[in-house]
Amino acid sequence: MYFDAIIAGFGGQGVMVIGRALCYAGMKEGKEVSWLPSYGPEMRGGTANCTVVMSDTSVGSPVVECPLALVAMNLPSLDKFEPKVREGGLIVYNISLINREPKRTDVRTIPIRANEIANELGVPKALNMVALGALVGATEVVKIETVAEVVEEMFAGNQKLIEKNREALMAGYLEVKGR
Repeated sequence: MYFDAIIAGFGGQGVMVIGRALCYAGMKEGKEVSWLPSYGPEMRGGTANCTVVMSDTSVGSPVVECPLALVAMNLPSLDKFEPKVREGGLIVYNISLINREPKRTDVRTIPIRANEIANELGVPKALNMVALGALVGATEVVKIETVAEVVEEMFAGNQKLIEKNREALMAGYLEVKGR
């Protein structure tokens, strides 16, 4: 098994949290993982992306030029990374902030209403968990139960945050699985 992805958006959307949670879930399942963050000049509001590589064997490099999957949280991220996705790959994109469909016809595309779903759940900041759930639902690269455990560990000590983030994670997952 080999999986790699670029997760991209602007600072404050929780892009790095998506990548870290995915990697931690991979580690819990015994996979080899790498996570490489990349920030624009500003932290909040600037561009941010990270790469995740997961494999059953050693990961040679955290650098991903042509990912199998892309999670695009905003239009500049889709514009920048869409051309790099491998043929036959996957693009999960946040239609709350992206006003166009991907142009590629040789990849699978999954629109997700990340902002709206998070708002409906009463946790606007959990849009990243909605997107993470959608990615896991589309790829099954790790088990959703494992990701839910990681979310619980990431927000340890705040039961309300744990519950709301797990709810957002499952909402994104079920949104994809229900299609």
